[in-house]
Amino acid sequence: MQSMSADDWSEKARVLMSAGIIVMGQEAKEKILNLKSLVPLIEAASASNVSMIDSRTFDELLMIIPTNEKSDLPDMSPSLQVTLNSNPDSPLGRTIAPIVSNEPSPPPRPHNLSHYRIEDFPMEARDVDSEIEIHFDITGYSKTEGKMSDIQSCFSDRLKKIRNIMISGRALPRRPISVGEAWRNRQRYSSREYEITLVGLSSESRWARSGNLRFVLEDDTQSIQCTLKPPSGAPTLHPSLDGLMDDDVIGVSGHFYTSGNDKHEFSVSDIHLPPLGNHSKSSAPSDRAVSAAFLSDVHVGSKTFLEPQWEKMISWFNNDPLARTIKYFVLSGDGVDGVGIYPGQQRHLAITDLFKQYGKLARLLEDLPDWVDVIILPGNHDAVRPAEPQPALDPEVQQDYSDAVFVGNPCDFSIHGVRVLSYHGKSIDDFVAGLRSVTYSKPEMAMRAMLERRHLAPTWGGKTPLSPEPEDQMVIQEIPDIFVTGHVHGHYVGDHKGTMIIHSSTWQDQTDYQRMLGFQPKPCILTVVNLHTHETASIPFA
Repeated sequence: MQSMSADDWSEKARVLMSAGIIVMGQEAKEKILNLKSLVPLIEAASASNVSMIDSRTFDELLMIIPTNEKSDLPDMSPSLQVTLNSNPDSPLGRTIAPIVSNEPSPPPRPHNLSHYRIEDFPMEARDVDSEIEIHFDITGYSKTEGKMSDIQSCFSDRLKKIRNIMISGRALPRRPISVGEAWRNRQRYSSREYEITLVGLSSESRWARSGNLRFVLEDDTQSIQCTLKPPSGAPTLHPSLDGLMDDDVIGVSGHFYTSGNDKHEFSVSDIHLPPLGNHSKSSAPSDRAVSAAFLSDVHVGSKTFLEPQWEKMISWFNNDPLARTIKYFVLSGDGVDGVGIYPGQQRHLAITDLFKQYGKLARLLEDLPDWVDVIILPGNHDAVRPAEPQPALDPEVQQDYSDAVFVGNPCDFSIHGVRVLSYHGKSIDDFVAGLRSVTYSKPEMAMRAMLERRHLAPTWGGKTPLSPEPEDQMVIQEIPDIFVTGHVHGHYVGDHKGTMIIHSSTWQDQTDYQRMLGFQPKPCILTVVNLHTHETASIPFA
């Protein structure tokens, strides 16, 4: 058997964690390390509802993998066919807490994640001082009066900020000129020999019958009609194939031409998004290494809130060695289900009084160990203005919480020197509607799109209400070390160009609306990040 590489195992463990699988025992880890591909194993585990794999479970899963997929697996042929154990008392495939349970299940298994080494933490979190630095949230800084001038100022500020990012990051082939100047000199710029570069906001994008993408480009001087032909061999994420969001700030290179109706239009030879190079993450000092836990969409007050699983998590916090490394608990919005959020919500509520919902949430958070610092953002179900950016919860609500840090949505902050951008994620709805690559089952694609666009919610007048602040505070000016969202009740942990992206899990079972759409949430998964090494652990409680 080959010796285990820490780097190889770390990568495989991260993939398995993203799939909700925990590996137990050194022998199982050695077997998994020898796999060429994890896909057959993950598919077999998913089909068998297996979430914990030891050496015996691995061998049993190996037997149910289709023959045509076993070419990627090592030769470990057992002497006889086995069947997965259906005994509920067996550790095979046992979930930490079944969602259908109305009573807390037995205490969770002890920490056994070799890639997340307790030895990396010189002190327990209770012995480490808090280091929270808020770089910006809108709380106390909202200046809009809702006037047309505020809307104009917001878009002008967005255009200026992202255009400057493009220029300073050398994302453009030449210095851009204004759309108005280009239009005035359109006769001069009417051939490929005299290409120019423009920067503006896109709108009205659609695919023509020819397959070309047509859209309007506008800055504060003029708007023009543009046509983009998909380049030969373009990847699926290229804007010509994936689409554009309304009010994206983009750069285009090309020239003017006369269309069939004798109108001057702009032929786009290349399209430019803001630069996003490989980011180098900051880390907490090794002598003060701690962990942060991420969660979203608890929805206290809903009949589908999973309280037994919450009690299971509290038990885990008080018994597992990994939990004693957690200094921060980040709740990225929708702590409560709210009241009057959608028609007919009343019949779905177990707690119909809004303040009683927040009181219940306060009591649940108080059950966390006293060394854990809680950071709370609002979401679209919370008692704040719906328009983003949202301020922190009202002081009248905060008074029930003895030890919590309340911030706005989104919030740019650092914990132990690690920069975190936390955003509830309402705009994922708009990205699902606007881009072919984004689905509710893959919210990480929306998060990647936000980073690539350097904007959290570009579309005005869509599914995400936006506040017309004179300065657009939804622009991503500083690339975060960790980018976290919630809202759509999925779960994902991964990396995009050096930024760790986390789509936080929910604590709510499937709703009637989700059932109607055929959407299955991924509830009760606590994402834990080592702020020194950036290793992650996804702890399932359902």
